Amino acid sequence: TDIIMTGGLPIEIFSLDTGRLPAETYALIGEVEKRYGATLRIYFPESGAVETFVRAHGINAFYDSVALRKVCCQVRKIGPLGRALAGKKAWVTGLRAAQSVTRAGLPLREFDAGNGLEKFNPLSDWSETEVWAYIRLHQVPYNALHDQFYPSIGCAPCTRAIAVGEDVRAGRWWWENPETKECGLHVKEGKA
Repeated sequence: TDIIMTGGLPIEIFSLDTGRLPAETYALIGEVEKRYGATLRIYFPESGAVETFVRAHGINAFYDSVALRKVCCQVRKIGPLGRALAGKKAWVTGLRAAQSVTRAGLPLREFDAGNGLEKFNPLSDWSETEVWAYIRLHQVPYNALHDQFYPSIGCAPCTRAIAVGEDVRAGRWWWENPETKECGLHVKEGKA
């Protein structure tokens, strides 16, 4: 976001609001908008889809099975992402290969078959140390949960702090095996 905004690049910056985000994430959106003098485009899940899911399975059904967690992510994240990317030719992410086993070998550029467009991952080879050095050097706003041992932040009920030495994604869907810890936003076609 910082490189796009300070570089004046003609790239729309958007975020997904699942309706279950931590308060610190909403605060960060406000900080980013104030810092860069721009309003972020926020995409929300379809209320009818959320209501149908919750009525059928319960408000916290994602704890019951990986399958239900993936349906929840589909409703709250994948659907809104599809609307955000509609009509676009490419999108840019902040993914890094070092973030998890499911992201190892992440290329700088790839074809996102699920959304039918090019996907650029300019930070794919950045280390966590490099990311934090950039944040400090350029005083980039960041989620306050990072200071409380939350290296990976998603929906509030699906995110927890990690212990020293744990994998950086250990706090996401901690009740699942590491191989299943992706919401679907960044999976390769045919893999989840």
